[in-house]
Amino acid sequence: MASISSIFSPFRNTYRYLHRQAHENPVILFSVILGSLGPVTMIVVPQIRARLGYKPAPPIPTSYPVPDRPRRPVEGYEDE
Repeated sequence: MASISSIFSPFRNTYRYLHRQAHENPVILFSVILGSLGPVTMIVVPQIRARLGYKPAPPIPTSYPVPDRPRRPVEGYEDE
């Protein structure tokens, strides 16, 4: 049976690696952190906005409403 320390070994090694990178290459480490926050914000921010009462704007019309009446023939401007 595997010991507890061997189960958590990958996490400990990952922590050591990230700790070393924070001192040697902080730009890379913070870039990874900011990049990983992007998908999280896509899930969390809309829920927060809904709780604060944000209502999305109504959709913009994509066509002009056609009047509900018979069409009249066009007159004038050489439309004979």
